[in-house]
Amino acid sequence: MNMKDHILTGLKEQFDQWEEYLASMSEEQIVTPLLPSEWSCKDVMAHLMAWQQRSIARIEAARFKHEPEYPKWPPEMDPDSENDTDRINTWIFETNRDQSWSLVHQTWRKGYLHFLESGEGITERDLLDSGRYPWMKGYPLAGSLLASYDHHQEHLEKLIVWMKENGE
Repeated sequence: MNMKDHILTGLKEQFDQWEEYLASMSEEQIVTPLLPSEWSCKDVMAHLMAWQQRSIARIEAARFKHEPEYPKWPPEMDPDSENDTDRINTWIFETNRDQSWSLVHQTWRKGYLHFLESGEGITERDLLDSGRYPWMKGYPLAGSLLASYDHHQEHLEKLIVWMKENGE
């Protein structure tokens, strides 16, 4: 198996893990805040969905040979700066907190599947070449796929631990 297939297989498996885990939860569990946080599982999914839109923009740019068209976020916040991460996460939470679980899940699911499909449309060489896309600033495009995997994995692990600790 080549590196591209390995990465995409991991992302597909992770998608399936999320879907299985979410299906095992009631809607009440999904929308109830994960104390001591004010975030619920729904809010975590909205958070993942929002950040993944940036990864989708990169993959789409590579696929269709144009500059990334990132989602519109507050101009005073720099998503590429670790200094703004907490402010951005708060903004994402506030922006999506009143969205229904159904809409958040549908949007996340559609985006994740689109991300996978778009990744399939890029050659392994282009995914791994750190100089291929100037807007990646010296990083290979595969880094966006791997970062999405890591981000989803981090939150899935935290959610599973929280649910076990709270007898869910």
